Amino acid sequence: MRHRYSSCLDCLSELLGHGSFQVKELSLCTLMKFVELEAEHPLVEAEWKGGFTFPRELLKIVVDGLIPLNEDASLLISRFQEYMEYDDIRYFVMKAVTESIGQVMQKTKERPLPFYQQNIFSLISPINMPNKERDMVKFMVKQDNREEWKVSKLQAHKQAFEKMWLSFLKHKLPTDLYKKVLVILHDCILPYMNEPTLMIDFLTVAYGIGGAISLLALNGLFILIHQHNLHLPAYLVAAFIKRLSRLALTAPPEALLMVIPFICNLFRRHPACKVLVHRPNGPEDLSEDPYIMEEKEPSESRALESSLWELQSLQNHYHPDVAQAAAILNQSLSEIEDDISGLLELSAYELFDREVKKTTTDVPLEFEPVRGLFGKKNDIFAEHFTLE
Repeated sequence: MRHRYSSCLDCLSELLGHGSFQVKELSLCTLMKFVELEAEHPLVEAEWKGGFTFPRELLKIVVDGLIPLNEDASLLISRFQEYMEYDDIRYFVMKAVTESIGQVMQKTKERPLPFYQQNIFSLISPINMPNKERDMVKFMVKQDNREEWKVSKLQAHKQAFEKMWLSFLKHKLPTDLYKKVLVILHDCILPYMNEPTLMIDFLTVAYGIGGAISLLALNGLFILIHQHNLHLPAYLVAAFIKRLSRLALTAPPEALLMVIPFICNLFRRHPACKVLVHRPNGPEDLSEDPYIMEEKEPSESRALESSLWELQSLQNHYHPDVAQAAAILNQSLSEIEDDISGLLELSAYELFDREVKKTTTDVPLEFEPVRGLFGKKNDIFAEHFTLE
């Protein structure tokens, strides 16, 4: 019977690659039913002390069938997503995907596999990770003493999630996949990683690709710097500050009101870059600035030799709020970072509307009242004509 059951599983796994989607779907559902039954009636002894069992090998057969190398399996993967709502299924799927990536990509010698990598992305990108351990209550495998089961721990899920994404992103991706990953990075990946700063290698590679991908990578770098205190070399942060400051010269006021506090926060996190502010003999304008704006390699841009004359110029900006924001660099910065969350979506309309609604008070235009037509003390006109 064990031999017949094994043969049945082999046939069903082959049918996951059948030409008919209905056959694939029926095979998938049958295999997942076997996963549930094997959990209730295990064929092997307990994997952990306490009698905890899970048919990992059978689930790996299912996962391998969902991520073929030479065809798009997104439709079948979408059918499988309902099983990913189970916390234990999701955990062991993440482990199986990590194992598969290591085996497959090693054989291809880092050569991109568009279908395979797209299938993996389709499988792992919709993963809905729990926020708290008490939210993990839905398990396909019922365990009597769940508190001692590793799969019931949120920390174990985060570790599996992080390892899976890092193994996926350390290999070269097709260009369109870089965009898809970067779009969901800040919402669906970074918040659930134990160490988000491990994504720096992926973001660095993505930034070097150029075009829209570089812009999307900057968003991820911004989050790592702002929220996770990313430890970057001083020359890299200085190059980022200088480029941002140079672009600020032509930016609209609503953008500057966010950019200037952001730059101040960078100085708070990276004190070594304060030399850009406290350099009395630094360049005063573009002609004297040693910074090379066109240099693609930050270490060779000579940013640390420069100064922030750009923000000093903004102290004379036509908009008073921008000039006031830029003037903060003349003072010593406090240790508390500025909260820029309320400025990220500030629009030109909101800025204009805020100015219109300001209430003005009467201010004196002269310090001495006018006494006559010419304003002199002994003016003959002042003796005969007065202004009421």
